[in-house]
Amino acid sequence: MIRNPSTDTACVHAGEQHEDSRFGVNTPIVTSTAFDYREGGVRYPRYVNALNHEVAAGKLAALEGAEAARITASGMGAISAVLLSLMKPGDHAVILDGLYGGTTDLIEGLLEPMGMRFASWNGNPDSLAGLFEDDTRLLMVESPTNPLLSIVDLAATAKIARAHGVTSFVDNTFATPILQRPIEHGFDLVMHSATKYLGGHSDLLCGALAGSGDLIERIHPNIVRLGATLNGQDLALLERSMKTLALRVGRACDNAAELARRLDADMRIADTLYPGLPTHPGHSVAAEQMSRFGGMLTFRLGDAIDPEAFLDRLALIRPAVSLGGVESTVSQPSKTSHAKLADAKRKALGIDDRLMRLSVGIEGVKDLWDDLYEALGA
Repeated sequence: MIRNPSTDTACVHAGEQHEDSRFGVNTPIVTSTAFDYREGGVRYPRYVNALNHEVAAGKLAALEGAEAARITASGMGAISAVLLSLMKPGDHAVILDGLYGGTTDLIEGLLEPMGMRFASWNGNPDSLAGLFEDDTRLLMVESPTNPLLSIVDLAATAKIARAHGVTSFVDNTFATPILQRPIEHGFDLVMHSATKYLGGHSDLLCGALAGSGDLIERIHPNIVRLGATLNGQDLALLERSMKTLALRVGRACDNAAELARRLDADMRIADTLYPGLPTHPGHSVAAEQMSRFGGMLTFRLGDAIDPEAFLDRLALIRPAVSLGGVESTVSQPSKTSHAKLADAKRKALGIDDRLMRLSVGIEGVKDLWDDLYEALGA
């Protein structure tokens, strides 16, 4: 690997381990679950130490600018391993308001009953320090957030957390390391639902963590204990997908920016949320910490449009759970990602059935706009 490769080159080549020439240029897929324990230490896939684990993790670490990384069986597997590794009963953490619903469900359904305590933060750096307690161990945020695409000032947030000895942890799924590298802004840990953009083809379930060598080694045993590990075939697909990450994300950004502009100007839309719009409240911060504004956008249908009728009229864009694939999909967070939130909490966040989260793919932007325009009706 050359020194200081571009992001495009790192997507293709980072993490490679050149094997015997008989295997060619691609990483061999190691499907074995049995290894000679006498050679090179004990190898076992659940220990996250087979060849395909190492190559995929090495690529992610290079893209995030991290010392180390691990690939897990899901994004929730990564989050669970972090929270169970860095906290114990009685410890306290601060989490951003409106985190992914699965994270909220993990906290309310498992961690709080175990005795861990959590405080919600509104994203304003001025109010963060006042939430920390003597036993606060962790700060967890997303940026951009799901589904409202709010922006957290990563540098300011990380600085406050570090001053109080609190480990900072960010979900970078929406931005990907192509658009945002939180470690460069001072964050300690980065996670991805690699099911989304890293996998990119709506056919993989996996997660990822990146950070300092010390932190990753601290978390590693609980990845093993939880069994949150991936098999060789899926790891090979993930490595292959990450090679085109920069290309896919770049095209999605182009399309999302154009669709956001058109939706924002359409009188049938009540609100358009996209960090690339100058009217977005987080636009200036996003412009400082992101290279582009991403392939995700959220909009709220006007009162005259029935949400179910709108979804039924779509011909190209598919209503579906998940995001980040090459194909464009749309979902109602009230019925998918945030369905487990209490009604009052969803209402407070502004997540109702008219709110649509659009994951913009790599299709022709004219085709996508024509589909949206017709589905919106007269």
